[in-house]
Amino acid sequence: MTGRVVVIGDALIDELRDDDGVREFVGGAALNVAVGLSRLGVPASLIAMVGDDAAGEQICAYLAEYDVELLASPSEHGSSRAVSTRSAGGEPEYVFNEAAQNRRVHYGDAERAALADAAMVVVSCFPFDDAEQTDALLDAVGAASLAIDPNPRAGMLHDRDEFVRGFEKAAAHAQLVKVGEDDAQLLYDAPLEGLREKLTALGVDAVLATYGAGGAAIDADGLTVSRGIAHLPGRIVDTMGGGDAVLSTSVALVREGLPADEAEWGYVLDRAMEVAAATCRSEGALLRIPE
Repeated sequence: MTGRVVVIGDALIDELRDDDGVREFVGGAALNVAVGLSRLGVPASLIAMVGDDAAGEQICAYLAEYDVELLASPSEHGSSRAVSTRSAGGEPEYVFNEAAQNRRVHYGDAERAALADAAMVVVSCFPFDDAEQTDALLDAVGAASLAIDPNPRAGMLHDRDEFVRGFEKAAAHAQLVKVGEDDAQLLYDAPLEGLREKLTALGVDAVLATYGAGGAAIDADGLTVSRGIAHLPGRIVDTMGGGDAVLSTSVALVREGLPADEAEWGYVLDRAMEVAAATCRSEGALLRIPE
């Protein structure tokens, strides 16, 4: 084991449209987490579907720039793309292309070797409504330490009930699961507090709940630790990468073992809130370090 984290999920082009025009960023929740880990000094690999096209070349070059190893799954529909518009509060609204809606991950010898050697495996924005993909994921991950962010997107969701089944099946094997208010509403049509209780009952060791401007909380080993958002200079510009920054920071700090007490979890949340606050003060989802 090398301390390397392997992230499984999506990689795409974010096409941002607002009053200032149209701009493109390399993104995807899983890609953002992998790049964020690398920026935090953690060796990271990404297993994701990438097309053999100009957008795929752009994604590969971006990952190379941030020293993230890419284990690419082929795509018959080309590279994924999300067209996003921003609300007045900075929240993104997405429309996804065919590739994004039909993303799949392949686990060959290289992927399985990377997973077997990982300190932790992180899954984000995964097609849990594809039972075959969920089973392949769990088979490939095996006994590795697992962190999951379901990160469902309405524009990618084919079957909500099947997604919930797949997510809960995987979560039952996870050490850490991150969920937000949007996840609870989209998947369960219920408040986040109920989902926190459900995940704890499934046997998740640590449930990381994010509340946007309301901060975050951890439920772990009978403890609940909460923190508000961090207040940094400057205004909030873009919330797109905030949740991914929280997950990257948390995984960076717990990948070798979960905290044992309230003080250690408090440190994890404090740092995650600082990094998320810095990230939200720049356009795009690239993780920013407060210092």
